[in-house]
Amino acid sequence: ITRRSARDRNVGFVFQHYALFRHMTVYDNVAFGLRVRKVPERQVRERVMELLRLVRLEEKAQHYPSELSGGQKQRIALIRALAPDPKVLLLDEPFGALDAKVRAELRLWLRRFHDEFHVTSIFVTHDQEEAFEVADRVVVMNHGRIEQEGTPLEVFEHPATAFVMDFLGNVNKLPVRVEGGKALLGETGTVEVPARVFGTGENGRIDAYIRPHELDISRNPDSSNCLTGKIVHLNPAGSIVKVRVLAEDFGLMLNVDLTPERYRALALKPGETVFVTPKAAKVFEPDYTI
Repeated sequence: ITRRSARDRNVGFVFQHYALFRHMTVYDNVAFGLRVRKVPERQVRERVMELLRLVRLEEKAQHYPSELSGGQKQRIALIRALAPDPKVLLLDEPFGALDAKVRAELRLWLRRFHDEFHVTSIFVTHDQEEAFEVADRVVVMNHGRIEQEGTPLEVFEHPATAFVMDFLGNVNKLPVRVEGGKALLGETGTVEVPARVFGTGENGRIDAYIRPHELDISRNPDSSNCLTGKIVHLNPAGSIVKVRVLAEDFGLMLNVDLTPERYRALALKPGETVFVTPKAAKVFEPDYTI
């Protein structure tokens, strides 16, 4: 595609900041690509109105972009890109300029729209939640290099590299020493972290990655494999209770996710001493790739 001129690539492009033509009506914006291709005006009208009906904005046909909301502008930008029937649709962080609530609504709308329209789309985003919600397949890139490609579930549950594990969602990093395939925390290896070690497992000091929901909190030490810590912050709002625990002996600030039921059963309060038990971590040796 690099060797083709821009007009011959047949790629629809949706910008982060809409890039709608301010001096044109909604109708003329959507019709622009068709008119550039010298499509007969009768066909232009049929196509434009079909797309406007699809996004339920036909009553805005004679309005100008300044009269639209952010969400409406983005939908117009999308159907403008789709009007010439491109082979591929490229969306460059299309929801980046919108507030959180509108972004969430548009993600659901785009997923339904995509299922109905059946066009191959490349969606560029730094928002992991956004990628997982709209994509059939996810490509994680690092400095222009592909780290991993797969379904959202595959990439999240089975990260191929330390970068992917660290990039997708919140993780805790525990500095461990690997001996005999075991991940040991602390100068003397006082805590054994249940971990899957990717590599030979004999590379000395590296990081173990563990997600907040893979840590458990208790008021009493369940085993020798737990860290003593003090609760420094609680956020009980939402479907997950987020707890921050300072494990001073190891110099670690741990993020722990609890269900509301577990949180209520423990009756946790800031400043209390608790015991944190790692349940499942992943250890990647430097430059290791599955």
